Amino acid sequence: MKWPAGPLREWAKALALALALLGALHLFVVRWVTVANTSMYSTLLPGDLLLVERWTAFTGFDRGDIAVLRDPVQDDRAMFNRRLLVKRIVGLPGDVVELRKGELFINGMPVPTRPGETRSWSVRLRPGHNPDTLIEKLGLPNGYSLPGNDLIDMPLNMRLATVVEKMSVVAGLAPRANAKGSPDHIFPFSPDRPWNNDNYGPLRIPAAGDTLDLSPFNLPMYDRIISRYESNTVEVMDGKLHVNGDASGKYRVRANYYFVLGDSRDASSDSRYWGFVPADHLVGRATLVLFNAHVNGDILPGSRTFHSLSN
Repeated sequence: MKWPAGPLREWAKALALALALLGALHLFVVRWVTVANTSMYSTLLPGDLLLVERWTAFTGFDRGDIAVLRDPVQDDRAMFNRRLLVKRIVGLPGDVVELRKGELFINGMPVPTRPGETRSWSVRLRPGHNPDTLIEKLGLPNGYSLPGNDLIDMPLNMRLATVVEKMSVVAGLAPRANAKGSPDHIFPFSPDRPWNNDNYGPLRIPAAGDTLDLSPFNLPMYDRIISRYESNTVEVMDGKLHVNGDASGKYRVRANYYFVLGDSRDASSDSRYWGFVPADHLVGRATLVLFNAHVNGDILPGSRTFHSLSN
């Protein structure tokens, strides 16, 4: 590149250096991400602007971290073109994750419920009342409920439910019962594992170096890891499973994987629905809400300005 002469040359150099520094900061230090939905409600609200620490993508994550990640399902796109998701890491490589009647267990031990976690409650409004005021006070997005609907499913915890129940527009409310049955859209999409979003697992999260014993029983669980995330050829020939032509029935995992959930369990598409998250899909850890320009209700505790997300 040929620099312009005189003062313009110095300005051009300074601009190039500033752009390089901004690029390095974005890639390796921090970036900003806006929350787009209610899957982490009420820990995070739609419109929250998050400070994301990028270096944790290189130094590692802990259980309980709020992670920004690339959508694992959009693997038909280049990584930088995939949408960003915000979820909580509940399981690390090698952990065993399980849900029993909606309660989370890691390695057989119960995980205490976090203050911001919510479940779905049915809220009935009094006749003739508009839900928009309640929706706004809860920091939920416009259009959350259809006009004229007097029965709304809302993400609440016990504290929020107590406050909402006392509002003049509310006739009554009740928590959703735990899920039953075994829908076919739950990972790993196998009739051999009759799980649902409240009763799930136990499921071990693969770690780099693990040797998997492959069989028709567990292939649905690991197929995406082997064929998509780690780019191997999987074929069935002569009644046997071949990975890159190897019919030994074993596969050595090359990367670490994670299991994520939304804090609003009943309104979150997460690892229960699409499986493990590869380490290289994790963008960083959210640590701070800078502000939220849309939330001005008085039901939610605390301010949305410089709100810490520390565990």
